[in-house]
Amino acid sequence: MKRPGETVDQILGGKLKIIQKEKGYRFSIDALLLAHFVWLKKRDHLLELGTGSGVISLILARRWCCGRVVGAEIQEDLYEMALRNVELNSLTDQVSMIPCDVRRIETSLKAQSFDTVVFNPPYRKMNSGRMNPDDQRAMARHEIKGTLDDFLKAAAYVLKESGRVFIIYPAAHMVELFDRMRTFHLEPKRVKIVYSHDDSEGEFILAEGRKGGREALKVLPPLFIYERTGEYSPVMMGIFSDLADRERIPQAPPDRRR
Repeated sequence: MKRPGETVDQILGGKLKIIQKEKGYRFSIDALLLAHFVWLKKRDHLLELGTGSGVISLILARRWCCGRVVGAEIQEDLYEMALRNVELNSLTDQVSMIPCDVRRIETSLKAQSFDTVVFNPPYRKMNSGRMNPDDQRAMARHEIKGTLDDFLKAAAYVLKESGRVFIIYPAAHMVELFDRMRTFHLEPKRVKIVYSHDDSEGEFILAEGRKGGREALKVLPPLFIYERTGEYSPVMMGIFSDLADRERIPQAPPDRRR
């Protein structure tokens, strides 16, 4: 199933195997942070926009008792790789992948057909910063095939009323994210700021929004990825352990069902 120029990496204690490009786009710790932040109800149908190799969709399908899980990807080679990852992990009965352009979501999916949407959007504007020569990495970082607005508009289109969206985004652009979420009637409801270590500036935010939700934002305790020694923090190690050990959570924990 692995092809030349690819690797098969075991993650979460060997519970999942992920085919990736050896030198192209590879998922990062962002994917694990976002996957751990997401919570699902028992019958939730989940859509991941820009699924890449499919790692977040696969983690969530394995982690939660939920409805169908669909990953949408515009890049043909990544879409095909995601299909192979679904098969490799024997999740074809739960997870499906579709070729899809978020800018034309209505041509691929029906309106109000999902309970939850998750995505890690490109965050660099065109003509800002150095463009990576690798096409896959460039599209993951720069708004080549979709802007933040495109992803939010697509999420609002497919979400049912009161449906939830989960996003990871640079902390420096938190105000922009919340402003654009509200433009598409996705009210910010929970946020967690992620830091490299305890004396660094915020790196990312994990945000949850609700379609048509009321104004009230819960700010969660901060998350520090590393100790000052460079080792992963106890909280981060707990996230790795939680993702690896807990399978098929039947319902959301009480603090997340509000």
